[in-house]
Amino acid sequence: MNDVARVAQVALKTVSRYVNGATNIDPVLSKRIGDAIEELGYRRNLAAASIRPGWTSRMVGLIISDLANPYYSTLARAIEEILGAEGYMLIVASSEEDGEQHDRLVNRLIDQRVDGLIIVPPQKAGRDWSRFPPPIPPLVFLDRPGAYERADTVLADDRDGAAAATNTLLDAGARRIAFVGDSRGIYTMQERFHGYAAALEARGIPVDDALVQDGAHTGDHAARIVGELLDRGEADAVFAANNRASIGALFAFRERGRELPLVGFDDFEAAPLNVPAVTVATPDLDEMGRTAARLLLARLRGSDEPALTERLPVDVVLRGSQLPR
Repeated sequence: MNDVARVAQVALKTVSRYVNGATNIDPVLSKRIGDAIEELGYRRNLAAASIRPGWTSRMVGLIISDLANPYYSTLARAIEEILGAEGYMLIVASSEEDGEQHDRLVNRLIDQRVDGLIIVPPQKAGRDWSRFPPPIPPLVFLDRPGAYERADTVLADDRDGAAAATNTLLDAGARRIAFVGDSRGIYTMQERFHGYAAALEARGIPVDDALVQDGAHTGDHAARIVGELLDRGEADAVFAANNRASIGALFAFRERGRELPLVGFDDFEAAPLNVPAVTVATPDLDEMGRTAARLLLARLRGSDEPALTERLPVDVVLRGSQLPR
């Protein structure tokens, strides 16, 4: 900044005001400062500025479970839209459902002086939040609850959504409905299983453990599971408990040359392109992300309201795949 002031022939304080966005600087001086900055290649050191009293990094950290999953990229895009409009930069990282990785990322982001954190808690818990050294910046849990009493939380109503998805198949005549999804150690998957089970039991249909397949972490895993269900002839419909399970089911149907009624949880881009198009139970992911961002911004602006939990509804989008073939 001293170099810029010397080349522009202005006071250091004027350069400081310029780079901090002041708009009441004489236009002639502003042009000289801008020209000097361009000539010298000057860049503000925001990392250094963020440690000064009253200054912030204008950065927010987002920790999700899997960067490759479109579910989380949709959430991240919505969060970035809201934060970007307020001048914040979003840093995204993945815990891969590992508690130790989650802890390392939290420590690193706090060390980077992020102003706030939005976190999808991992399947394998890391340190208790009470054991993270202070100060902990404003924090929002997304998609799954976390154990920190001062954090806001944004969830989808996974249980009711899964019950609605299962009821859609029951209403279409199915009775032996397979549950295909990721590990039930994940909060969202456990909630979806409970909704599936509750819908069956309300119709007097007991849960058959042979039809509960919760090892489908990837689309390939789901395809193998659904292919085996088709080979055994045990199921007359499939509830795919996440987008990857739905995609895996479609691959298995194509490979085996026959299909079962299908309802998925979470929408995905190719769902309307299948024939028949895939019926899904889906939350509004854009609104989930926007809600998380707005809650965090409120905390960054000084809100000291008690921690909130926002639970968004899950709607069933009927497209035809729930019907018997």
